[in-house]
Amino acid sequence: MESNKRYDPGCALSKVQQLIGGKWKLMLLWYISEEPRRFGEIHRTFPDITQAMLTKQLRELENDGLVHREVYKEVPPRVEYSLTDLGKLFVPILRHMYDWGEEHLKE
Repeated sequence: MESNKRYDPGCALSKVQQLIGGKWKLMLLWYISEEPRRFGEIHRTFPDITQAMLTKQLRELENDGLVHREVYKEVPPRVEYSLTDLGKLFVPILRHMYDWGEEHLKE
């Protein structure tokens, strides 16, 4: 790691923050990391997020290459979200964040 820690909007950390910035993105990635999830299942799991915000956050994660959206041509239509290979590479980081929170943010 470089010792030069001046702010640079193009640095790697800034780019990561742009990818995962958002109130729900970390939790969505964490939840989807276990197995592919359907939209309705995700929405029921996170009742505080509006349908519009959930759609927005999932689309951003999809556009950024972290989440894959699979549409099954069935009646009624079925849509599943899963992690891409890039998203799967982020799971160990999520695990470390979770473990750090469990260890240091107990009330």
